[in-house]
Amino acid sequence: MIRIALVDDHSLFRHGLKTLLASYPEFEVVCEASSGEEFLSLLPSCRPDVVLMDYAMPGMTGAQATQKALESMPSLNVITLSMFGENAYYSHMVSMGAKGFLLKDSDFMEVVEAIKTVCGGGTYFSESLLNSLSQALRSVYIFAGDASTRDDVDENSDSLSEREIEIVVAVCQGLSNQEIADKLFISKRTVDKHRANIMEKTGCKNTASLVVYAIRNGFVEV
Repeated sequence: MIRIALVDDHSLFRHGLKTLLASYPEFEVVCEASSGEEFLSLLPSCRPDVVLMDYAMPGMTGAQATQKALESMPSLNVITLSMFGENAYYSHMVSMGAKGFLLKDSDFMEVVEAIKTVCGGGTYFSESLLNSLSQALRSVYIFAGDASTRDDVDENSDSLSEREIEIVVAVCQGLSNQEIADKLFISKRTVDKHRANIMEKTGCKNTASLVVYAIRNGFVEV
């Protein structure tokens, strides 16, 4: 059973989402909140596995609520729901620790997939958001030896080589392995090997996870 919290200031939206989630026996909505403040007050008692978090709410924003919630419950999986498609929102939520990103007009099956993915240890972007984010990224290259200058760096990032960081940035920009090879003047086979090593070192399971990792560690900026 996956325990779910719904945080959104529109009661009709929450009710509709709760009704849809109720059709899945493996899901249980354990609490609802109309604000970040209310959610934080309920968090110790409801103990959800995942929270569907509205980004824009009166008072405390979804990003602020996410940060505070994860400080008290680091295992919580946060999926952002937003009406806004601007890349800055995703970057901000990533920096706060969110693992999923959906627009509110997404198909409900995407919501189901996102919940199952983040609870399985992955990261979920809808395809349209991931493509948009990759196209908007501008690289800020940071040498592996300069990792100490960044805040909130994952400990595994220090083990990435300079070449591996270059490849992470290129992946986030949406380049294929062949395009990366051409850009760096190396063989595609070498890129394939580096990419496999990067996934193993970082624990990322897919491109979406790697984008989140890169933003969180300051390898790219939106």
